[in-house]
Amino acid sequence: MFKKALHAQVAETFDVPPDSVLWRRDFLLGVATAAYQIEGAVDEDGRLPSIWDTFSATPGKVLRGDTGAVACDHYHRWRDDVDLIAALNVDAYRLSIAWPRVMDRDGRANEKGIAFYRELLQALRARGIRTSVTLYHWDLPQHLEDAGGWCNRATAYRFAEYADLVSRELAGLVDFWSTLNEPWCSAMHGYGTGHHAPGHTSVTEASAAMHHLLLGHGLALQALRRNDPASQKGIVLNVGRGTTDGDRPEDRRAAELFELQHNDWVLDPLLKGSYPAALFEQLWQGAEPPVEEGDLAIIAAPLDFLGINYYFRTNVRGDGNGGYVEVDLEGVERTQMGWEVYPEGLAHLLVGFHERYASLPPIYITENGMACDDEVMDGHVVDGQRIAFLNRHLAAVDRAVKAGVDVRGYYIWSLMDNFEWAFGYERRFGIVHVDYATQRRTVKRSAELVRDFLARRNGRS
Repeated sequence: MFKKALHAQVAETFDVPPDSVLWRRDFLLGVATAAYQIEGAVDEDGRLPSIWDTFSATPGKVLRGDTGAVACDHYHRWRDDVDLIAALNVDAYRLSIAWPRVMDRDGRANEKGIAFYRELLQALRARGIRTSVTLYHWDLPQHLEDAGGWCNRATAYRFAEYADLVSRELAGLVDFWSTLNEPWCSAMHGYGTGHHAPGHTSVTEASAAMHHLLLGHGLALQALRRNDPASQKGIVLNVGRGTTDGDRPEDRRAAELFELQHNDWVLDPLLKGSYPAALFEQLWQGAEPPVEEGDLAIIAAPLDFLGINYYFRTNVRGDGNGGYVEVDLEGVERTQMGWEVYPEGLAHLLVGFHERYASLPPIYITENGMACDDEVMDGHVVDGQRIAFLNRHLAAVDRAVKAGVDVRGYYIWSLMDNFEWAFGYERRFGIVHVDYATQRRTVKRSAELVRDFLARRNGRS
């Protein structure tokens, strides 16, 4: 457990140079959450079980046996949470819709679930907050997993039906639709490593799951464009910087292979219409995706924007068998998650994507942030390491923009402390502290600084 950060940098101010892109009124600065991590109310108003309900209730899967059954009780406290978001002066709020909350087993709308999101979005829009909605942030209905989950091609078509239903019901209330959040995590951690729901451990299953996730994305885009043409449509990907401290050719190749499986595996089919052949020739022989005729054209449909989630880099060396092994660096700053703080990786990746992909759409940093062991002291939370983290990563975004990358916004992960998947409630990413026993929200110093900066920016003539 990483209770203290190693070699932590701390800051007391939100440092935004006068020439930073952040001063532009059209550069969105927002906050983000996800349904299962904050909503709770898992068995209310017709919500069906999800794979995360099942997974988190399985002994040994989540730290301390935590579940999302109550989480931040946002389902009941959303009006106060909208007031909280508005008080931070942010431009936009990114949330996800819980598929099991809005659709029954037969594909019909659950009116109470739809009403929850409709009222939430209406309240946000009434406060002048732009809305960014993710259709899938990992909470697959359990009955679909029982039928094969994302390894089953039919799930892609069920996802398109869900996207069609939700976009018809909520048309006009959403500024940005994202089909999927982090399909790499859904496929690899859900079906490859077992770290996330549903907990499978097969690279072959992970490859099939990825393909069907991306196919579902492409099919969902068609529904979104049909039902809500005025909105922007995209997808959210987590990307990773791979480096090596080794000096052998196989070490340098290991770093390339890391980024191949972490980034190219998802970006190439979306932006080039093909999977990277080297991935299956060198790392995952025999685990080629189950591509059918016409699939890749559906997957590679043009995007209005690309969401990028970035948190850390990974150091690797060759494993002697043509692959790689992760090797932690010593003497580097780490977060409560144990992740290295490495803002240079964000700028490097953004510039690299800009140079490699001719069809790269405008980019929003849809998640970036860090977990700290935050405590409320005399009614305050002073999170100096997070402030320094935000300063440095926003500076990295600014460098990428100055290098020609079309980055149009940045969302802090996350609005509030929440259920951090397999790590339960111990790891705190929020700029608002949550006391889970009382559900009391306490604005941290980082949030105060963001609020005050935006007040100054928005007051400029």
